[in-house]
Amino acid sequence: MDSNNKRKAETGADIAANNNRKKSKGPKGWQVAKRGQKLAKASGPSIEAGDAGIWATCDKNTEGKCTAELRDLFNEYAERIYGKSEMVDTRARGDGEAEGDIEADIKHEIEGLQVGRRTPLFQPVRLEVQCVLFFKTRAPVEPVSFVHGICADAMKGTLGSRSRCVRKLTPMTLMGKATEKSLEEVSRVVLGPHFHAEGVSPKTVGRLSAVACTGVSRNGGRSLAEPAGRKKFAIRFSCRNHQTLTRDAVIKQVADAVGRPHSVDLGKYDALIIVEIYKNMCGMSVVGNDFEALRRYNLAEIHDARRAHQVAEGRRGEE
Repeated sequence: MDSNNKRKAETGADIAANNNRKKSKGPKGWQVAKRGQKLAKASGPSIEAGDAGIWATCDKNTEGKCTAELRDLFNEYAERIYGKSEMVDTRARGDGEAEGDIEADIKHEIEGLQVGRRTPLFQPVRLEVQCVLFFKTRAPVEPVSFVHGICADAMKGTLGSRSRCVRKLTPMTLMGKATEKSLEEVSRVVLGPHFHAEGVSPKTVGRLSAVACTGVSRNGGRSLAEPAGRKKFAIRFSCRNHQTLTRDAVIKQVADAVGRPHSVDLGKYDALIIVEIYKNMCGMSVVGNDFEALRRYNLAEIHDARRAHQVAEGRRGEE
């Protein structure tokens, strides 16, 4: 065989050049994020003890669009209820930011804080779970009455189609750590105004039961342990990405926090206690007895019910 036709052995320089040519054949637009970029992307508002807010669920793969819809809906209601003085101007989007981009929304919130602007009434929080959103709120927003007003308007048909991706809203009066001790503290703060007389806990009610029965005390006729009416209550519990506190343990602890003379009635309650646990955080709120009538604050079900009612009314009119 002719020695000129033999393949020459590749040198180190030839191997390096071949490897570089192979790497360059891939898509030119692909880049690995730098470490600093990763940290910036993951940063943003988080759920902390002492927060109040609103949970929301949405259709799959619509988290960004749902965040944009809820932000606009919440801001509109807040301006109507609290006035423009409580609102915070939102920054205009950049050319490369699409509407409904949750990362851009969180970025705008952070930038607003960094330049010393007032905290927005509603801050979206990025969660590591699909179809679930959380908006942190600040005073003067009271999550329970705020969500109730939205759902009541949806039931009346005045909400329009501004919530096409939104499903259920769940208000949280107070968030705390998902521990027995923190649950006790959250229960005391949230349940007190609904079930206990001012400054009186269930333990105090037990110690002063004799005085409570007579209704006579040294403060001018009314017992310190006298509750503002006996109530029937129920507890609704939900848990995501948490394995420490069990359902039965949480329900028992919350029921004990309510205490006497109130009683459990799952069908005809006067007040419903909602407990939501996500990872290491636990939230609680108390809603009224129209919770079922308002479709458990599920905007999608409210819209479906209204459309079905309108169709039925139209058929009656044709007959």
